Amino acid sequence: MGYEEDARYFEGREAISERQLTRYFVDQRKVRVVGGQGGDGGHSFHSEPRKVFGGPDGGNGGDGGHVIFKADQQMKSLSSVFRFYQGFHGERGGSKNCYGANGAHMYVKVPVGTLVKEDGEVVADLTQHGEEYIAAHGGAGGRGNRFFLSNENRAPKLFTPGEPGQERVLHLELKTTAHAGLVGFPNAGKSSLLRAISRAKPAVAAYPFTTLNPHVGIVHYQDYEQVAVADIPGLIKGAHQNRGLGMAFLKHIERCRFLLYVLDLSVPQPWSQLQDLKYELEAYEKGLSERPCVVVGNKVDLAQSRINLALLREQAAERVIAVSALTGENLEELLLHLRELYDTYVKTEQSQGQSPVKW
Repeated sequence: MGYEEDARYFEGREAISERQLTRYFVDQRKVRVVGGQGGDGGHSFHSEPRKVFGGPDGGNGGDGGHVIFKADQQMKSLSSVFRFYQGFHGERGGSKNCYGANGAHMYVKVPVGTLVKEDGEVVADLTQHGEEYIAAHGGAGGRGNRFFLSNENRAPKLFTPGEPGQERVLHLELKTTAHAGLVGFPNAGKSSLLRAISRAKPAVAAYPFTTLNPHVGIVHYQDYEQVAVADIPGLIKGAHQNRGLGMAFLKHIERCRFLLYVLDLSVPQPWSQLQDLKYELEAYEKGLSERPCVVVGNKVDLAQSRINLALLREQAAERVIAVSALTGENLEELLLHLRELYDTYVKTEQSQGQSPVKW
């Protein structure tokens, strides 16, 4: 059954084109990175009045700059990441034993939750704001002729060029980092629910697959705690076999600490949706369906939903919270339970000596 009221409910708000969002959302990127070249060593001899044999005074060249990936909370997509980056080159060594300046580092901002892979292997996982990874080291600066001064060679003419920077081809993969993940089939009302509990504005319409990319909304509480909730695009049966865009959607659930299974109470046997969703998650990654969760029965404002709600509570072992994203019915109970799940997660992380993810 469709949910046409969803579209009318947000009719007066600013329209957001999912096609526009898709254009700018990128969760994979192939990047070639090259460190800056080291500066050449200097070649000169000291010269001043009444000092004929001043000796060598060519300084060493400066080191090349690194290329560094830095996780930034403000970045939501890899769309702004270019396909090639190079660190700045070091400067040549000067006379009078002056060293060349080091090349500046090239910082590349990436979203929190970015995986860095090389040849299929994960080399970095940037899960914290401000976390850095040196993607390509700059080359070392060359030696000036002053470096080669010795008792055997009092006037060395030898100097070395700077070394080239490291060159690598890396694959960046974004996995949305959020505390909670909204998991459900298309048209279950996940986007409407996210709009109702946060300030996020994913596209809403009366047809399935309205959401084509993950959206993260922030739920604010009176004690200034913030819980991040991710709206994962709708799954279909066989998603773990990459049917539709299964793998592209499922990977964004991996980092969610707890799950909210959003079911459409207006369809026949909504508990079968829960079974199918758990099967897809478990088939994709073992243990994924066993994370802390709550079942959210959406569209309780519809007549058929009241009948199915009682049957769902008999079939489901998990707690079931019936809500209406359209009318706002029972959202307070959902927000209170969401906070309970968050507090449990924080205590668990702290007891293990780890820092919980904060937004």
